[in-house]
Amino acid sequence: MSGLPVVGSNEPWTGGLYSDGVTCVLAPNPSPMTLDGTNTWIVGDPTSGTIVIDPGPDHRGHLEAVIAAAGGRIRHILLTHGHPDHAEGARSLHDMTGAPVRALDMRHVLGGEGLHADDVVAIGEDSVHVIATPGHTTDCLSFYLARDGVLVTGDTILGRGTTVVAWPDGDLGDYLASLAALRARASTTAAVAILPGHGPVLRDPVRVIDAYLEHRHARLEQVRQAWMGGARTPDEVVDVVYTDIPDTVRWAALLSTRAQLAYLDVSSQQS
Repeated sequence: MSGLPVVGSNEPWTGGLYSDGVTCVLAPNPSPMTLDGTNTWIVGDPTSGTIVIDPGPDHRGHLEAVIAAAGGRIRHILLTHGHPDHAEGARSLHDMTGAPVRALDMRHVLGGEGLHADDVVAIGEDSVHVIATPGHTTDCLSFYLARDGVLVTGDTILGRGTTVVAWPDGDLGDYLASLAALRARASTTAAVAILPGHGPVLRDPVRVIDAYLEHRHARLEQVRQAWMGGARTPDEVVDVVYTDIPDTVRWAALLSTRAQLAYLDVSSQQS
């Protein structure tokens, strides 16, 4: 493996080779929400065929770089979910390569079958195992790459910070269950790393997921306390709980807060 940044690293993330069979091509779409940009993961041997996970934005230069890194032999295009920063380029990559686009949401499927929990997409010595991980959105999937023993998590787990539960499509109860499912998969398979949709590779998946679960439950308690303290709208809760966020991501905090209030069954969460 190359010396990719580990969890907690402040070094810029640029993608690159993870192993002989896994490479990240970083999309040129950095932002406060996408971190360094979208990670497009290429799985397999370019000499015989590859699988692309999350082609990213519809950016010609990026898609050409993905095709080059895949040796021009892309057999499947898989989506973790349908948000544009992950899926917008799928149609163009399909048109450029003929590879089918496969996803849980059939609106994103092109030239092939959809994806479902426990499906296995195999090519050569590589197999991609599909895990349903709703919560960030209803159509979120994660993947377990058996040969490398790694989890590809899209936006369910990020390389830095925590993800948004994109209410009302996203659901916090589903998200917590998905984290528990990923923890169980990581534990039973002795997974060695998480390959996220944004940001650097994370080592020690069980520890990372435990930290995510601890953070979510701590945040829920903060929201509960804000409510008990008199906050009565999502905006008021954000003002109490998310005191250190820039205005550019306040909208994301509001979405997660609405999801938290819904989970706590607070009737005013629609306000």
